[in-house]
Amino acid sequence: MQKQHISYYNDYFGIFGGKYVAETLRPPLEELEKEWKNAMKDRSFINELNSTLSDYAGRPTPLLYAENSSKYLGGAQIYIKLEGLANTGAHKINNAIGQALLAKRMGKRRIIAETGAGQHGVATAAACAKLGLECRVYMGEVDIRRQRPNVFWMELYGTEVVPVSSGSATLKDAINEALRDWSKNYSTTHYLIGSALGPSPYPDMVREFQSVIGRELINQIKDLNIDVEALIACVGGGSNAIGFFYPWIMQPDSNHQKKDNSNKYPRLIGVEAGGKSLKPGDHASRMVGNGKPGIVHGYKSLFLLDENGQVGKTHSISAGLDYPGIGPQLAYLGKIGRIEFTISKDEEALNAVKFFARHEGIIFALESAHAGAEAIKLAPKLPRDKAIIVNMSGRGDKDIFILAHHLDRKKWKSFLKEEVENL
Repeated sequence: MQKQHISYYNDYFGIFGGKYVAETLRPPLEELEKEWKNAMKDRSFINELNSTLSDYAGRPTPLLYAENSSKYLGGAQIYIKLEGLANTGAHKINNAIGQALLAKRMGKRRIIAETGAGQHGVATAAACAKLGLECRVYMGEVDIRRQRPNVFWMELYGTEVVPVSSGSATLKDAINEALRDWSKNYSTTHYLIGSALGPSPYPDMVREFQSVIGRELINQIKDLNIDVEALIACVGGGSNAIGFFYPWIMQPDSNHQKKDNSNKYPRLIGVEAGGKSLKPGDHASRMVGNGKPGIVHGYKSLFLLDENGQVGKTHSISAGLDYPGIGPQLAYLGKIGRIEFTISKDEEALNAVKFFARHEGIIFALESAHAGAEAIKLAPKLPRDKAIIVNMSGRGDKDIFILAHHLDRKKWKSFLKEEVENL
């Protein structure tokens, strides 16, 4: 288990980031920043965090050599960081535990959160059940319909799931409702943001709690003695990517990788939701798909905005990648060239789920499958003595309704019909 540590803080990353909030939210944000920094210097807090990550979350997660896939594709050797084996099925538990412990330290007994795909909601609900905290999760009605299994799990943990019908009824609207709640109840409530975005100090805090992924990976790479050409992660808001890339993001010039034959400075590749096409409303790609600078949800970053400067419509087959903005640090690292951004379309993500299920016996979450699709395309282009590592940020159990509908529609329809008749 790697020791948790504090690295650095930034209200801004280049022109991105900041704290653009109403006056009512400034006091809780200032309190949160102060308490978080103090906690990260407190050995008892760090010990409790590390022991909970180990004993409850199940860290460290394995680094799997995808031998069958590598042989089938030819080219570089593929490795998969199995965050889907963490408790609750995704990387989200790392940050949920960290912030829930911090809230308890601060004397906040009530937790609110937002969720899109439901994995952050499930992780938050589980962490609150474990630590004895009251929990409410805001979730768009569209996401509730397509992620019903995760709603069931949240409620089983004792969490109140609040449907959000405003706007597009997806993640951005759930965030709006959570912010309204927090502004009224911050004296007793902590808002547990699930991604590396929002007003400062959230981007730094979430990155630090998720950095356990990258810090484990350093030792796993050394143990396997592999020469890593590239790390690949899907990017919605960006919590799994920034935690996965963490040990390597401080190298600002991606050209260094060409001068160094070791894996000291691997390529960092972020994969966004290409959806159906790059036409407005058909995708959720901010870096490839013409994101524009804007201020939304209390921070400045790149967002998909319409001609009037309003948040535009997005689409992705994966509920966790259809957020219209991107974390400010990822936007900055993309602009300076440290992270390469690309897209995978809906169909490519579905094919990646099938590919790794049949070749490796693992089922990627649809979000993570976007990164898997990029690995399938990249591996044959690289020499066999190189390695690429994919972050499987979550497993695909939660996507059964979407996957079965697209991959086995006839049998799935028959099954559902029988279930309805039985009910």
